[in-house]
Amino acid sequence: MNTMPLIFAATSDIAGKVRGKAFPADQLEKRLVRGVGWTPTNVQITCFDRIGESPFGALGDLLLIPDGNTAVDVSLPGGQNEHFLIGDITKLNGDPWELCMRSLLKAALKRLHDVAGVHLISAFEHEFQLKSPPALEYQAYGREGFELQRELCETLMFALKTARLAPDSIMKEYGPNQYEVVVGPAQGVRSADEAVILRELTRSVARSLGEAATFTPIRDVASVGNGVHIHMSFVDDAGTPVTYDEAGNCGMSQLTDAFAGGVLKYLPSIIALTAPSVISYERLTPHRWSAAYNNLGFRDREASLRVCPVTAKDPISIAQQFNIEYRAADAAASPYLALAAIVHAGAQGIEDGLSAGHPTEEDLSLLHEEALHKRGFVRLPETLEAAIDAFEQDATATSWFGDPFAAVYRAHKAAEIAHVADMDVVERCAAYEATY
Repeated sequence: MNTMPLIFAATSDIAGKVRGKAFPADQLEKRLVRGVGWTPTNVQITCFDRIGESPFGALGDLLLIPDGNTAVDVSLPGGQNEHFLIGDITKLNGDPWELCMRSLLKAALKRLHDVAGVHLISAFEHEFQLKSPPALEYQAYGREGFELQRELCETLMFALKTARLAPDSIMKEYGPNQYEVVVGPAQGVRSADEAVILRELTRSVARSLGEAATFTPIRDVASVGNGVHIHMSFVDDAGTPVTYDEAGNCGMSQLTDAFAGGVLKYLPSIIALTAPSVISYERLTPHRWSAAYNNLGFRDREASLRVCPVTAKDPISIAQQFNIEYRAADAAASPYLALAAIVHAGAQGIEDGLSAGHPTEEDLSLLHEEALHKRGFVRLPETLEAAIDAFEQDATATSWFGDPFAAVYRAHKAAEIAHVADMDVVERCAAYEATY
C-alpha cells in the first residue's frame, strides 16, 4: 500500500491535551516558517471535547508554527512511526498569541531571568497506570511487577532516548499496574517539551504492545493517584549552579529560598493551573504522599514543596545535584502552564524578598485551622471550583497571564465541571481515565 509520510504539528492546550494538524513530510521546511492554520476557539475544547463559552466564537485565525528543535521521529513495534513536532500558536503577523501555553511559559522564564539573572533547569517525574487488570497482585515496587512489563519499559526508554530525552529510570510503582518514568533535567522550555513528548510516547508505546496507558490523576479513590513531580534548580548565564548554599535554609541559596517562598505563598492560587481536573482534589489530600498544605518539606514526600536529597559529599557535586520539587501537580495540566505558574510565583517571591520559612516535620492535618494560620499555612483548595475561585480572586496571580486568560480559563473549566456534574466519583474517575 502506498502512503504519504505525514508530520504532526502539535500544541499542548489548557486541557493538557495534545492537539494539532498533520502536513506532508516534504513540506517541513515551509511549515517551520509558515506553520499550519489554527482557530482561536480551539482553546476552549475541554478534555471531554466540549467547547466552553468562547470570546472568539467562529471568528479569527491563528498559526501553529512547529519548532524544529522539538522533532520526534520514532519507530515503534509493529512498524508504527511517531513523527511530530511541538510548536507555538501565533497571530498571523507572527506575534505570540496570548493563550498559547508554550508562549506563556517562555514569558515566565524571561521574567525569571530579568528578575534574577538565572535560567531554570527542571525535570518532570511522571506516574502512569496500565488499564488492563494486573497480571499479579501485591506488586508494589516489585521485581515481578516490573518483569511483567519489561518489554514495555525497555521499548519506552529506547523511544525516549531516540527522541533526544535522557532516560533516567523506570519502576513498578506502588499502585496496581502503576509505573513511574523519570528523565533527566533540561533547561528552559525544553523541559516542558519533554514532558509532552514523554506522555505521548508512553501512550503510543503501550498501544503498540497491546496495552493502554493512562496519566489520570486518580483511577480509584480507594487507591493511589498519579502525580507529576517537577524538580527545579537554577544556573546563571555562565551555567554555574546557583541553587545551593550550605549555610542557607535547608541548603537553599537566598535566591532559591525566595523563589520557594513565592511558590508557597501563591500555591493556593496556582493549584487550579497545576492540578486542574475535578478529580485532582481526590488525590491532594493528607496521607497520600501528595500535597494538602502550602508547606516546605526537607526530604518529606507529604510536603507540597520538597527539598530533595543529594548523593554527594563535596560542595561542587552537591551544588550540581541540589534541587527543589513541586508535588502539587498532575498530568491533567499542560506542562507549559503548570511550569509557567510555578515560575511566576517563584519570580514574585524573588521580587518581594520572600522566604520559604522552616520546613515542617509533623502531620499538619492534626492541627486546627487557627494553629495552621499562625504558622502561615493553609489547607489547599479542596475542589476545582474552590481552586479556580482562589486563582481569580488573586489579582497578583491573574496579572501574570494578562487578559483574557483568567476569564477564558474559568469558562473552559466550567464546561469541564458541567460534563461530570451529575456523575458519582467512580464515574468521574472513569471519565478522566478515558481522556488522560
